Amino acid sequence: MGRKVKNLLQSLRDKEFVWLPKVQTLKAFGSFLYWMSPTVISAVVFIGCAVTKSAPLNAETIFTVLATLRNLAEPVRMVPEALSIMIQVKVSFDRLNRFLLDEELNNDDSERKFKECSVNAVEIQDGNFIWDHESVSPTLADVNLEIKWRHKIAVCGPVGAGKSSLLYAILGEIPKISGTVNVGGTFAYVSQSSWIQSGTVQDNILFGKPMDRTRYEKAIKACALDKDINDFSHGDLTEIGQRGINLSGGQKQRIQLARAVYNDADTYLLDDPFSAVDAHTAAILFNDCVMTALREKTVILVTHQVEFLSEVDTILVMEGGKVIQSGSYESLLTAGTTFELLVSAHKDTITELNQDNKHKRGSDNEVLSNPQSSHGFYLTKNQSEGEISSIKDPIGTQLTQEEEKVIGNVGWKPFWDYIDYSKGTFMVCFIMLALFAFMAFQTASTFWLAIAIEIPKVTNATLIGVYTLVSFASAAFVYVRSYLTALLGLKASTAFFSKFTTAIFNAPILFFDSTPVGRILTRVSSDLSILDFDIPYSITVVASVAFEILVIICIMVSVTWQVLIVAVPAMVASIYIQVYPPVFLDCLFPIQG
Repeated sequence: MGRKVKNLLQSLRDKEFVWLPKVQTLKAFGSFLYWMSPTVISAVVFIGCAVTKSAPLNAETIFTVLATLRNLAEPVRMVPEALSIMIQVKVSFDRLNRFLLDEELNNDDSERKFKECSVNAVEIQDGNFIWDHESVSPTLADVNLEIKWRHKIAVCGPVGAGKSSLLYAILGEIPKISGTVNVGGTFAYVSQSSWIQSGTVQDNILFGKPMDRTRYEKAIKACALDKDINDFSHGDLTEIGQRGINLSGGQKQRIQLARAVYNDADTYLLDDPFSAVDAHTAAILFNDCVMTALREKTVILVTHQVEFLSEVDTILVMEGGKVIQSGSYESLLTAGTTFELLVSAHKDTITELNQDNKHKRGSDNEVLSNPQSSHGFYLTKNQSEGEISSIKDPIGTQLTQEEEKVIGNVGWKPFWDYIDYSKGTFMVCFIMLALFAFMAFQTASTFWLAIAIEIPKVTNATLIGVYTLVSFASAAFVYVRSYLTALLGLKASTAFFSKFTTAIFNAPILFFDSTPVGRILTRVSSDLSILDFDIPYSITVVASVAFEILVIICIMVSVTWQVLIVAVPAMVASIYIQVYPPVFLDCLFPIQG
């Protein structure tokens, strides 16, 4: 399977490499045009001056034209880049516009009041709700509810009956067609699928709230997390992988439940919180969390565990998006119909649960019997001695490690690795030769103009012709340099991608548990894009600027050596100052990625 996925990725990469060389070749040709354009334009200007006699071809005219064209080169080069950025901005604005124009929930669908100003926790009258406005029938129809404060409400029914949608209707997260919804106080919602953020266990439970040690330990013990936390290598400061990948389903669900308990809300909406735990743990959670820790709270519990229904105040039976029955356990059981069928379907399961609990009880367990012995089930809870361990001795390392970063001068090793992986030592030598030839011909063209205008025997045609030929040769070496750099970049991209995929598919499972998916995707998307496009271009720019600085200094020194008195300190100061911007950029780059 791994080889098949790797081959699929390689085939997609091969499709990229169909057009990637074309892009790099066009970039090389663009560099050629960039350096050739001043030559062509200046040659045309000189020919025009010679033909029309509008200006003499002396030093003042020639070097004024060259300086003006050199100043215009960079703005002209920026025009296509600016147009490209404007196109990207237009696309981004269109996406933002579509997002901002999406249909929003109407805050008036439910009226929220303070607990002191509300008679009941939840009131719904003739409520009709729908997820998709194009649907013919509503998701919830003719809903009438009146839930009093501190009551325990159970919602049961077959799959697809609308139980979760009822909780969304109370939260105001589902569009309302008609009716009224009045809710009071604050709410805490526990979804059926656990939502866990990357961070420590403590961070997931506190969820941004300040630490209250008493309430914190109460929430942990109520959700049967104390033994799990004490078993963790770092206690409740143990790092949780992305989406809780290093936790079991039951642990994630209990952490999510503990977060809600710690939130200390007025009303709790629990969407089948016991689905990810076994029957034994579910019984503990129901007794210690729902019935004990939340005894002064209003609880609306969606559940399929019929054995818990005898403990709640009111049961809502749903089917087809409607509340078809409501009442106490005894009244619904005597009324028969749908609720009786649900109880009968779970009768065998309840019997097996009781038998398992009888076998599991022992000297190390505390037995909590159900007051409703006629429907009896037993809750067993392991004894937990001592307080919750916040920090244990760091015997092991945390699961998710911080990325290693080098700030400032990273040395030459990354550059040598880049050349080594691409096996481009000889190609780098040719690039340097092309770069040297480019600088030599560019200097020669200017030098020719400087000396030729002082020689009377040199005609205008010879002056312009030689200058044009030398400049064209200079631009040709620019194309060779850019093309070879593009080839070097393509070879490096191929080598790095091959090594990356090999490393990923040979990595142990622990690597994927401890490494966030976003970090891997960043390496293979934005970082690889930088390797494909930016690094070859950056190498060309850095090498060109370095050679140009050296040539300029050499020319200036040959004319007047005193320039070194200013040039050397200026270069040292420039290098020293440039240490600080990379530090800022290195810190900013992970945010951008």
